[in-house]
Amino acid sequence: MERTSQLLKGVLDTCLLALIAEEPCYGYEMVSKLRERGLNPVSEGSIYPSLARLQRQGLIEGYLVSSPEGPKRKYYRTTEEGLKTLERWKDEWQRLSAGVDRVLQGGDRV
Repeated sequence: MERTSQLLKGVLDTCLLALIAEEPCYGYEMVSKLRERGLNPVSEGSIYPSLARLQRQGLIEGYLVSSPEGPKRKYYRTTEEGLKTLERWKDEWQRLSAGVDRVLQGGDRV
């Protein structure tokens, strides 16, 4: 499990940015969506440093929304720069994951 957590840590920013690009959401909601998609080692506490980093980089912005169930929730939405960055990160991930797959499958032997 520790190895999985470390691997996920390297791509968590990209995953969060992709979720937020789909629709604005708040922390617990993001954790639920990540788990629904198979990323079970993610916890609320693990995403907030990534969200803060994405916000400092100007890729997302936070805003408060009243909640009928209790205190206001902080939602996040992507910025224009965030959308551009997400496309670049997706391309980088596709190249990296394709290379890792080739290595794990034995590659193209010439």
